[in-house]
Amino acid sequence: MSDSSDHKAVASSSIDTAAAPAASRVEVAAPGVRWNRVLLKLSGEAFAVDHSSSAADTPRAGLNYATIRSIATEIVAAHATGVEIAVVIGAGNIVRGERAAEAGMERAAADYMGMLGTVINSMALQDALEKQGVPTRVMSALNMSEVAEPFIRRRAIRHLEKGRIVVLAGGTGNPFFTTDSAAALRANELLAGAVLKATNVDGVYDRDPRKHSDATRYTQISFDTCISQNLRVMDQTAFTFCREYDIPIVVFDIAQPGNIRRVVAGERIGTLVTSAIGD
Repeated sequence: MSDSSDHKAVASSSIDTAAAPAASRVEVAAPGVRWNRVLLKLSGEAFAVDHSSSAADTPRAGLNYATIRSIATEIVAAHATGVEIAVVIGAGNIVRGERAAEAGMERAAADYMGMLGTVINSMALQDALEKQGVPTRVMSALNMSEVAEPFIRRRAIRHLEKGRIVVLAGGTGNPFFTTDSAAALRANELLAGAVLKATNVDGVYDRDPRKHSDATRYTQISFDTCISQNLRVMDQTAFTFCREYDIPIVVFDIAQPGNIRRVVAGERIGTLVTSAIGD
């Protein structure tokens, strides 16, 4: 009787511990990394572009499996430093709700199509990551039990604590919100130290560097400046949300090999967007 009672007590204690997430944002990072946990935001277009080709600056539709494997390799290298990584992916390589709405589709339906596209991209990334030996979970804001777990905050945190990469699909689960906004929301829910915005330019500029050769890149900039100048490397909702909850954003070039690892290691690449200059 005593042994049985002890066993039940231990089991109950184990369940309680496994279910309890940290009470606040994790501040103590593993040696050699800047943040203990990060939210990596990838564009869907990155999955369709061959960065080794001369057409790398031209987004294409569909899935480029060699490119996805390359991105997975970059994520695995960053993960090997000890940082916990959650990923949010857009769906611009499959369907972009805003563009579909501009073409005449009802906006909510178009946005749901985009959310479904993020599930396809997330499954492709999961496959590429697991082929490199890293356990990965896809968690969806939409109910898709055959291919993904439902997004449950405490379960997602537990996956991260166990060393799994968590790929967050389905955006916020609601129309009219971008995957940038989903990244900001999930970063706060998962107590991530930063949002890493991997994009096709090497930081935040005062104007589009692809159209203006004299554009100036910021090494650090405040949320207020990004919002007041309408700098569109991320949407305004995402900037405002991260400002409110003091979540820094690092904007950097996904096409440069090793950049994800460099960012999590604390190297000063790209642009740091923060509440106040000097943070």
